[in-house]
Amino acid sequence: MGSMQELTDTQNERDYRNLPIDRVGIKSLKHPVVVVGRDGDLQHTVADVSMAVNLPHEQRGTHMSRFVEVLNEHGNCLDVREPGMVPRELQRRLKAERAWVSYQFPFFRSKRAPVTEKESSLSYEVRFEIEAGKTEDFVLTVMVPVTTLCPCSKAISERGAHNQRGIVTYSLRSPQVIWIEDAIETVEESASSELYSLLKRPDEKAVTERAYDNPVFVEDLVRNVARRSAEQGSISWYRVEAENFESIHNHSAYAEIENEPG
Repeated sequence: MGSMQELTDTQNERDYRNLPIDRVGIKSLKHPVVVVGRDGDLQHTVADVSMAVNLPHEQRGTHMSRFVEVLNEHGNCLDVREPGMVPRELQRRLKAERAWVSYQFPFFRSKRAPVTEKESSLSYEVRFEIEAGKTEDFVLTVMVPVTTLCPCSKAISERGAHNQRGIVTYSLRSPQVIWIEDAIETVEESASSELYSLLKRPDEKAVTERAYDNPVFVEDLVRNVARRSAEQGSISWYRVEAENFESIHNHSAYAEIENEPG
């Protein structure tokens, strides 16, 4: 067999436009991953992955195939205790000053109904965002569905009060380990009620009455999450957004708080 013909590497050609590129890479790559849970359980799921590096002004192009190579070699396990392996390897392989990786994936928790204790799984969306430069930055985001019951409706109505399902998007940074489950629980404890996939009639009665006894505006919801974030003492930055899909309006109610405790 003859020797393989040497192929031209146009990415390594010099560029003379004197324009560095902030981020270049790949987006929306589906990739199977294993997520390490708080109790040591391993959960198999599929992540939507985006990866990028900065590109110096003199370099014409990056090496796109290397992103996928690094992901397959180092990005199959997601662990909040060690999130930065892939961006650090991208820095090394592509000789980049900075690298970014984002994973977004469904994360399932097994939950027991409050009265019958029947077990079912509830899905949450989770995102890991990691930047590697001279230092490493990691942002954990959880998107948590909740129930809220309107305090005003309860106060003015003779029969019942309107409630709705909402989504809380909670992002945080911490120098200490914050597990996915910890972040989810912070949000669920701040709402009128958490959600369940499976409820029998006694469970539905309990959940409905729990929400009625714990009414929260969308403003209360984000403040409750913010207060719990500050009380933890280990969160250096957070952003909490709540959107309630109103049951008596054709629009959503929205609130947001971003803060650096201390």
